[in-house]
Amino acid sequence: MTHVRGARIAGTGSYVPPKVLTNQDLEHMVETSDEWIVSRTGIRERHLAEDGVASSDLAAEAAKKALGEAGIPPEEVQLMIVGTVTPDRMFPSASCSLQEKLGTFNAAAFDLSAACSGFIYGLSVASGLIGTGAMDRILVVGVETLSKITDWEDRNTCVLFGDGAGAAVVVPCEPGRGVLATSLGSDGSLGCLLELPAGGSLHPATQETLDSRMHFIKMKGNEVFKSAVRAMETVARDALDKAGVGADELDLLIPHQANLRIVEATAKRLGVSMDRVFVNVHKYGNTSAASVPLALDEARKGGRIKDGDLVGLVAFGAGFTWGAAVLRW
Repeated sequence: MTHVRGARIAGTGSYVPPKVLTNQDLEHMVETSDEWIVSRTGIRERHLAEDGVASSDLAAEAAKKALGEAGIPPEEVQLMIVGTVTPDRMFPSASCSLQEKLGTFNAAAFDLSAACSGFIYGLSVASGLIGTGAMDRILVVGVETLSKITDWEDRNTCVLFGDGAGAAVVVPCEPGRGVLATSLGSDGSLGCLLELPAGGSLHPATQETLDSRMHFIKMKGNEVFKSAVRAMETVARDALDKAGVGADELDLLIPHQANLRIVEATAKRLGVSMDRVFVNVHKYGNTSAASVPLALDEARKGGRIKDGDLVGLVAFGAGFTWGAAVLRW
C-alpha cells in the first residue's frame, strides 16, 4: 500500500508499580549478590506488581498519561494495540480489558505477542494504518507483569525481570516527520532458547507441568545474548537504510533494556557512543514489551529528545523477534 502521509507520536506515558525489589532484597531470596547482578546486567532494582494487579491495570495508567498529553479523549481512539506476553487472561485480550478501564469504546482492540519487540511491532502496524489513511488515532501500549511468570528460585533469571507499562498515541503528520521507517524480523527456530513452556495448547496446565515449574520463564542466557546483539544491529541498520540516514546521525538511540551488556554491545556495533544511548535498565530491569516505550517516555520527559531530533528504537525478544524504528521527532 502507498503511504499518503506520515505518522507521529503525539503523546507518551509510562507507569511502574510502586513496589521495588532491590538486589539486596534478592540476596535474601536466592544465592546471588549485588556485585554479581550489577557486573553482569547493570540492574540495581526492579518494580513488581502486587498480587491482584494485572497488566491492564499498569497499561491503563500509562495510557491515560499518553492520551492526556496528546489531548485526545478516550472516545476518539480508533484502535488499541497492546504488546504483551503477560495478558490478564488467555482471553479476553488485555487490550479489551484495557478498553473497559479507559472507556475507549469506539476503538477496535487486539493484543500483539512479540515479547520484548512488541511495542515496536505495534508502532509499525500503527504507522502503516495511519500512513495509508485507514485510521487517525491509534493507542499503542507495551506492558508486562513478568514477575507473575518469574521463577523466584532460579537465580539466573529472577534477577533480570521487572514490571511496567509504556504507551504512545500515534496520529497523522506531514511526510518526512514522525516514523520515517520500521524494520521487523523473526526466527521461530530459536524459540526454545527463551520460552514459557506450559500453559498453552502444547503443554496445558497439569500437575506435572506445575511440579516441573514449566509455567515460569526458561532462558539460555548466553545463546540469547549472542543472537540479540547480532539481530539488533542488523535490524537497526535496515531501518536506518530505509529512512535514508546513518547511525552517526542519530541524536538518541533507545534500545530494549534487557541488560547493560547487550545495550553497550549493540551501541558499539552500530558505532553510536554511549552518550547518545538512553539507559534506564538499572532502575527497572528487563520489562519486555514495556521496555522501549517506558524508556522513550522517560527520555522525553527528561529532556533527552528535542523537536527535530532523530531517534532510533530497537528491540529483540522471545520468538525470536526483533524490530527497529527511526523517528524524526
